[in-house]
Amino acid sequence: MKTETDKTNKPETKKNNNSNNSYYGFLWAILIILFLNGMIFPLFNQKRIVGTDYGSFIAKVEQGQVTRATIKNGQIYFVAIDSTQKPTTYQTGEIHDPDLVNRLLEAESPNPDGKIAFNEIVPQENSPILNFLLLWVLPGLIFFLIWKQATKSIQSRMGSGGNFMSFGGSGAKIYAESDIKTNFSDVAGQDEAKEALSEIVDFLHNPDKYTKIGASLPKGALLVGPPGTGKTLIARAVAGEAKVPFFAISGSEFVQMFVGMGAAKVRDLFKQANQKAPCIIFIDEIDAIGKKRDTGFGSNDEREQTLNQLLTEMDGFDGRKGVVILAATNRPESLDKALLRPGRFDRRIQMELPDLEGRKAILKVHLGKIKHDNINLDIVAQATAGSSGAELANIVNEAALRAVRMGRQQVTTADLEESVETVIAGAQKKNKILSPEEKKIVSYHEIGHALVAAMQTHSAPVHKITIIPRTSGALGYTMQVDEGEQMLLSKENLFNRIATLTGGRSAEEIIFHTVTTGASNDIEQATRLARAMVTRFGMSEKYDMMGLETLDNAYLGGDTSLACSADTAADIDREVLRIIKEAHEKAREIIRQNMDIMHEAANFLIEKETITGEEFMQIVRKAPTPRP
Repeated sequence: MKTETDKTNKPETKKNNNSNNSYYGFLWAILIILFLNGMIFPLFNQKRIVGTDYGSFIAKVEQGQVTRATIKNGQIYFVAIDSTQKPTTYQTGEIHDPDLVNRLLEAESPNPDGKIAFNEIVPQENSPILNFLLLWVLPGLIFFLIWKQATKSIQSRMGSGGNFMSFGGSGAKIYAESDIKTNFSDVAGQDEAKEALSEIVDFLHNPDKYTKIGASLPKGALLVGPPGTGKTLIARAVAGEAKVPFFAISGSEFVQMFVGMGAAKVRDLFKQANQKAPCIIFIDEIDAIGKKRDTGFGSNDEREQTLNQLLTEMDGFDGRKGVVILAATNRPESLDKALLRPGRFDRRIQMELPDLEGRKAILKVHLGKIKHDNINLDIVAQATAGSSGAELANIVNEAALRAVRMGRQQVTTADLEESVETVIAGAQKKNKILSPEEKKIVSYHEIGHALVAAMQTHSAPVHKITIIPRTSGALGYTMQVDEGEQMLLSKENLFNRIATLTGGRSAEEIIFHTVTTGASNDIEQATRLARAMVTRFGMSEKYDMMGLETLDNAYLGGDTSLACSADTAADIDREVLRIIKEAHEKAREIIRQNMDIMHEAANFLIEKETITGEEFMQIVRKAPTPRP
């Protein structure tokens, strides 16, 4: 927090900075003058001189063309008049010629007196002491003064109360408490995380309440979650609520090429933080320096030294001073166990993807910054299941941009719905024109998905069907939106999802008696779901509850690796194929039994290009005998 001393020092610092600037200007002016005087000015002052040989010089002397000759430093410079009466300066080398003086005295010249003016310039050399002072002492003194003033400037900036600066050698950026405008009201959809961090804020505000009973402030809190969930935002909000300085640095900034530099940055960071206590240190992407140490002997790389220094500093500082360390990572499983133990990072705060109510709250926060009409948040929140806070902010911004393009002053629900589709599938490709045959195939393909979904239980309702190509490469898509938030998925849910994914290919097979490349994404998703049912969810009778696959980097898309023998892996493939075949056959059977609905809905889609879920369900309901 700022003190009265900080405030009174500010004008003096500004004055010092101004004086430093004047010193810099004076020294740079000296260097520029010396450079110009020694290098540039002589180039402009030189006359054009033509080189020639000694014989030509003697010939011009005997022909009476030379007006002036000067011998200097072993060179003869002479001026001769040519036939155009234009004087030209020549240069030739001096040759031992005893008769040169007599020749010059006897020769005629265009000069009024008819004589050649000649002389020899004897160079005057400076004394060795003067040369030493000019060539060595003066430049060294100038550069020493520049270095000294630069050092003073850096020291004065480190000691000043600037709002935004680099602190010492740590590379951390510090934001004064008055500069942080973020607070908990700007963070939505993370109520549990805010509740866990509010105690830290209360401790920084009222430390006596906790120290009286003997409690100490948690030294560190680790923020864990997928990208875009607001880990950095909530760290700034803690500093904004507590009204304390906020140090921000990325883990990659500690990684240096030179051994020991990373550890020095850590020491400098904690030294500065202790001087500014109470304050908050935020280390983003801490896994860059906090990865598990090598189990081999003799490891002494720079990253491990930096981690060891971080562990030592976290043990060494006193939590009662009010220095709190917040760190964020998407890969908690890769962190060293010594970093995660109590006493270093006492709390682990999960920043998960927001649920339905959380997405509504996030949309409200971002919609509060733009002009909008009455927005149906339920529709938008249901259509954005699985979206992070950053993605929702992007969706709202895309809706505002669309409203401007359409010439409106307010954002509508239709703008938000279109921006959801833009973020998910890409913008519409207006210049992509499908042939009539391709348009028909795509229409039946998408209606196949929608029909299988509508005729099954445990399946999300159809929200929209379109055959307008998108920039992501999709020629069309069927959007399903769950009416509520599903936390658990049953075996029937997953199997019906696989059947819905195979519905497009099934429609192509039954209607056109062929298959196309349009089902590539469906195949990928169906295979992934079926494999997860067998290897991770225990939904295969053959393997019961046996875990056959491990999931790594769950917050970064999830990398899977099999934990079984090669024979079992081959058998897993056969089990996955069995599930997909059963789902595929179920989809084909549903389509065969509801061909009337298929044809009517496909023709409607070909004509309109986009139909809503309600329009599609009207076609389904009015069919004579729709059967699952």
